[in-house]
Amino acid sequence: MTGSIQSMFFDQFIKDNSDRLGLRGFLRKLEDGRIEIFIEGNYDKLEEMIAICKRGSKHAQIRNFEEREEKFQDFKDFRILKI
Repeated sequence: MTGSIQSMFFDQFIKDNSDRLGLRGFLRKLEDGRIEIFIEGNYDKLEEMIAICKRGSKHAQIRNFEEREEKFQDFKDFRILKI
């Protein structure tokens, strides 16, 4: 995902929505400035979260969004990772 965001607010926006929907996984910023969000859980809730990610928070401008399926990791919660 790329675009214009206020990092701290966007990270918390994603975490709050993931927690609200009962999803697990992580968000992390990559070295090239993109944001990676890995989520797993109920299919309908995943679809809802994907729509939230594409729309972004109130002040975010999402320019590019890439979606792909990955192997199930069995995360226990949703975390914001720092690298």
